[in-house]
Amino acid sequence: MSETASKALGAPAATPDAGRWKALVFIALAQLMVVLDATIVNIALPSAQQDLGISDGNRQWVVTAYALAFGGLLLFGGRIADLWGRKRAFVLGLGGFAVASALGGAATNEAMMFGARALQGVFGALLAPAALSLLAVMFTDAKERAKAFGIYGAIAGGGGAVGLILGGFLTEYLDWRWTFFVNIPFAIVAAAGAYFVIREPEGGRNRSPLDIPGVILSTLGLVALVYGFTRAESAGWSDSVTVGMFVASVVLLATFVAVESRVKAPLLPLRVITERNRGGIYLSLGLAIIAMFGLFLFLTYYLQIVKGYSPVKTGFAFLPMIAGMITGSTQIGTRLMTRVAPRLLMGPGFLVAALGMLLLTRLEIGSSYAALLLPAMLLLGLGMGTAFMPAMSLATQGVEPRDAGVASAMVNTSQQVGGAIGTALLNTIAASATTSYIADHIAGASSRSQQQLVQLEGMVEGYTNAIWFAVGILVVAAGIALTFVNAGRPGSATVTGAGSGEGVADEVQVPVVAH
Repeated sequence: MSETASKALGAPAATPDAGRWKALVFIALAQLMVVLDATIVNIALPSAQQDLGISDGNRQWVVTAYALAFGGLLLFGGRIADLWGRKRAFVLGLGGFAVASALGGAATNEAMMFGARALQGVFGALLAPAALSLLAVMFTDAKERAKAFGIYGAIAGGGGAVGLILGGFLTEYLDWRWTFFVNIPFAIVAAAGAYFVIREPEGGRNRSPLDIPGVILSTLGLVALVYGFTRAESAGWSDSVTVGMFVASVVLLATFVAVESRVKAPLLPLRVITERNRGGIYLSLGLAIIAMFGLFLFLTYYLQIVKGYSPVKTGFAFLPMIAGMITGSTQIGTRLMTRVAPRLLMGPGFLVAALGMLLLTRLEIGSSYAALLLPAMLLLGLGMGTAFMPAMSLATQGVEPRDAGVASAMVNTSQQVGGAIGTALLNTIAASATTSYIADHIAGASSRSQQQLVQLEGMVEGYTNAIWFAVGILVVAAGIALTFVNAGRPGSATVTGAGSGEGVADEVQVPVVAH
């Protein structure tokens, strides 16, 4: 086999490091910490708000400060990982995240809380792309890569639901501060393990000078985009600041693309996103996250407000979804990834998740958990787990080692921006449908109990309206995956996107060698 073909396949130049599976444990632990932190704080928010005297108008900043820093700095974090080395960036990110979590848990006022959440976002933006790119450069054998990314995909998909369970437990039985303090042992164990176990392959760094204009434009553009969607949820889509943020985001990101196409050492080489498979994955993954994040929010409210579940019971109600994601990712995705093309896992996976979402459009006040919610969650989990696993793997497959960090950052960016869009867009649709329903039916409610019933019915009507949109979004994600992603199965004759340094996908014909 020629050297060029070997590189295109992502074949290791030397014997793989013996400690790579131990390293996976610590990488997975760090990923779990970052993902569950996105939802664990949500359940603790009412208690924290009361203790710290945070106003209703300002409470969104507990979530928004993290989202802005994390989403805005991901590309920069990915480039730093390529420049400094992924292991160093990974350990530093964990240390910083632990310190920020300690500050959040010890917060005595709202300013300290908001600052701690922003700091968590900064170090999360360094940690997340470093974790994914370490997997990309350490696991190059097709079958091993399938197993490693199966575990990683299950955590990336199910970590948010784990956060709901853990957040419920800690808030109900200990104190909201423990939703922050719990990150510290996670970070210490992962950092210590990574320091002693991870051996990053040589020659994968990108030592080009840092693209400062690219850093500034991408950070400001992504912050404006995430804040625009976050503000739309509370202030409305026609609000002047919301519109201004969207306009600023378009201008900044368009300027960023123009700059990146001209500079010698770009922050985001356009070859990373213009390669057909990676572009399709970033887009379909972002759309799927839009649907998922909105659903987490609706189901949490439905179970707690409509069904009267406690925070802990709500968390456990999400367990079937987690089980489905783990099964879809580690059993279905991992076993089939080396046998079928990625699009034949991603497309059907998103469609199975859409079917689960479709069941939830039948939600009513008296809907049975066992008859409706349980099968819907299982289908959602199975579909998402099956689709996420090959998406995570293919997003970094065939990319040049020097671009691994920034390619990984783009995966996280599509998820983060998708989460911000999903929460704002679907929540707005739900709120509008609820308001309309209540206005049409409240006149016929004479007693207080009837009025409360109409309000609950209106709430459920809002959720089902928004879920219909989520179904459509997942169908579109499936269509994009089936249309754009054309890579063959790992080890097959055609390998696409084997970093030529240009923005066009290469196709290298390689003879398949039996092992």
